[in-house]
Amino acid sequence: MNSLKVIFDIVGKEKRLEEIETLIAQKGFWDNPEETTGVLKERTSISGVLDRFKTLYSDLEECEILLELGIEESDTDTVEEASEQLQNIERRLNKLSIDLTLSGEDDPNNSIVSINAGAGGTEAQDWAEMLFRMYTRWIDRKGFKIHIIDFQPGDEAGIKSVTFTASGDFAYGYLKTEKGVHRLVRISPFNAGGKRHTSFASVFVYPELNNEIVVQVDDKDLRIDVYRASGAGGQHVNKTSSAIRITHLPTGIVAQCQQEKSQHRNKELAMKVLKSRLYQLEKQKQDEKYEELHANKNEIAWGSQIRSYVMHPYQMVKDHRINLEVGNVNSVLDGSIDPFIEGVLLSNKS
Repeated sequence: MNSLKVIFDIVGKEKRLEEIETLIAQKGFWDNPEETTGVLKERTSISGVLDRFKTLYSDLEECEILLELGIEESDTDTVEEASEQLQNIERRLNKLSIDLTLSGEDDPNNSIVSINAGAGGTEAQDWAEMLFRMYTRWIDRKGFKIHIIDFQPGDEAGIKSVTFTASGDFAYGYLKTEKGVHRLVRISPFNAGGKRHTSFASVFVYPELNNEIVVQVDDKDLRIDVYRASGAGGQHVNKTSSAIRITHLPTGIVAQCQQEKSQHRNKELAMKVLKSRLYQLEKQKQDEKYEELHANKNEIAWGSQIRSYVMHPYQMVKDHRINLEVGNVNSVLDGSIDPFIEGVLLSNKS
């Protein structure tokens, strides 16, 4: 199934690459540096994926020849070598399949993760700390970097909440699959009676957005009108056509200035006003995106867990979205969560 999905994705990539090459060949493509950079970056990314697929296909053909040769010659060593190569190709194919799912706008970004203990006092706070350790181990294995933004320790043990960044290629693309409620079932280490206890903690994940807003204004996007100033300001204001009105055509934002003697000075001031308004517009877009991401946090409800970690009366971790079960709970809590992340990505349920 993964192989078929990869082929469909590759066909789509090839079509998109053809579209990009057609776009690049068009007259005026290089006139907008900002747009050009984005398109060229996409072309490089797609070309890299296609090169990986071509290499896989070539290696598979060579492996097939090697296997046929081994069978014909009854050479067990050659057959074993071909089998090992085939397993390697399969692993690389699975990795390519996963990478092809990370096509969201924010997937390449760093990730911001918040873990919050649910109701239940020390039990839940200890569980939140266990989850924090699990993600810390996973981040370390990936070669990512972690930076703690906020840390609220528990009253007796564990943590009430922690927020941290995971920095690395496609950190958000991977970690977005972890958003939801995580449930732990175990014999309580904080209860003298040794009773079984269920604890909850919520994990919220969102992309780290680029706060650097660079306002670039292309001359072709502007309509500049020169007119004779009116109103107060002295005789020179009314005698010459020094007033400037600048209209930013893509947004419809208008800035104008007529207070200075010089047309050049009025244009300079009007451009400052225009850039300031464009900056505010972009900042508003970012703020709205943050609000949308934070609004989703309220949708996480206790009992709607995405994953259960059971340590008693049996050992099992189950992801309820994809019905994947892993028996080695300690390994999962030590950071081995890739099977869950990859499973959710491939199921398109992230």
